[in-house]
Amino acid sequence: MIRDQELLDQLVDTIARFVRERLIPSEAQVADDDEIPATLLEEMKEMGLFGLSIPEAYGGLGLTMEEEAYVVFEIGKTSPAFRSRFGTNNGIGAQGILIDGTEAQKAKYVPALASGEIISAFCLTEPDAGSDAASLCTTAVRDGDHYVLNGTKRFITNGPEANLFTVMARTDPAQKGARGITAFIVEGDAPGLSRGSADHKMGQKGAHTCDIIFDDCRVPAENIIGGREGVGFKTAMKVLDRGRLHISALCAGVAERLIEESLSYAMERRQFGVPLAEHQLIQAMLADSKTEAYAGRTMVLDAARRKDAGENVSTLASCCKLFCSEMVGRVADRAVQIHGGAGYMAEYAVERFYRDVRLFRIYEGTTQIQQLVIARNMVKEAS
Repeated sequence: MIRDQELLDQLVDTIARFVRERLIPSEAQVADDDEIPATLLEEMKEMGLFGLSIPEAYGGLGLTMEEEAYVVFEIGKTSPAFRSRFGTNNGIGAQGILIDGTEAQKAKYVPALASGEIISAFCLTEPDAGSDAASLCTTAVRDGDHYVLNGTKRFITNGPEANLFTVMARTDPAQKGARGITAFIVEGDAPGLSRGSADHKMGQKGAHTCDIIFDDCRVPAENIIGGREGVGFKTAMKVLDRGRLHISALCAGVAERLIEESLSYAMERRQFGVPLAEHQLIQAMLADSKTEAYAGRTMVLDAARRKDAGENVSTLASCCKLFCSEMVGRVADRAVQIHGGAGYMAEYAVERFYRDVRLFRIYEGTTQIQQLVIARNMVKEAS
């Protein structure tokens, strides 16, 4: 749902210019240094990027899902590292508090999330619990007015920088599945919380992950999201639809950037006496990429509008995540192929994006998990 087309157009144009003039020229530096410059982070905060989906009442921009999609299409045209830093504040780092948190929790934490004063992270995955998230082993034992957390969370986006964590822990050891899991808000300086060294990843340099370790970490009982034990997994699932649509929009935006890079190179590079773009096999790759990117963008916008209209879009969000994350991988592969030997060289953006986009098929639910979600929902609806 677009509430004011003119205002949205102005916002999208402003972000597109910021991406083009400030972020894209910094991509190589971020990749080399594995760090986003502090000046760019401050500009991102000033633009409101940390509060895109946070309601205006808490200092955010309060974008609808459709409006957010248009913004993320533009953000996707630069290195995913930039989006990674503010993405959790808009998604899994804040939405659980917004959806199920108490009014006191929202008032205390959400405005600082919207401004970027607080960087958030979402702690669900563990060394032995990834796609099977309901099997997590981190425990939380009541001790007076506190809970004592023990366990390790793995591959936590923004782990090295975050100062607020949404943590899923098991409060009822008798319940082996999802029912025994509770969601906690844990501040970054909580006693007993420590961070592992930053992970060395295939791609997405500048976007950091690490282990988050809880060793008799004491958390106030009032920091249970919503004040209720045993519903944490439900909270986690509630935030996934928006997160999966957000990532899908990002994939579509990255695909469009890769197509721009491929087309530009194919028009400039000459082989057999003519530009690459005049060779039919190159044209086929360009055409396939354009078609798939258009399909992904259209899917995201349709699902976003349905979500804004109040429909249950769990199946559609998984369809978008499945298609768009796989689609951008194919587009990246074609982009490298169109560039030929140059596409294997780090001086060209397509080499970096080829590595960056591989992660999209894994986080926010792997491709295989999306397939299971879609098929199971289909069977449930049919029966």
